[in-house]
Amino acid sequence: MTVEPADQLLFTYDTLQHAEVQLDTFGRIPESEPDILPGYTVDYAEIEDPRVVERSGLGSHPILRATGNPVDKVVGRVLRVTAAEIDAADEYEVALYHRVAVVLTSGRTAWVYVG
Repeated sequence: MTVEPADQLLFTYDTLQHAEVQLDTFGRIPESEPDILPGYTVDYAEIEDPRVVERSGLGSHPILRATGNPVDKVVGRVLRVTAAEIDAADEYEVALYHRVAVVLTSGRTAWVYVG
């Protein structure tokens, strides 16, 4: 089995930080480090997809909302993942979420799922 290089950054702020969700979604626990996303706040959404509820163990998940205010910040972790793992994360996230590129406090650009 060939493993492609982890060339993508994915900012996570809740369920994708859980080891069991990472193992189920990626088949491994990716390297990660703390970072902060400015200009967003956390809201909550009810999840109706039973597959996601079963994986995460939660029926209500946090969802990011852009505020544009740099004072607002979301603390999370940046995962180093492959392009195939980004595709797997896309499948894990329900239709309430979409993936966008953001600039983190560290100056790095990463993908994140927002509402």
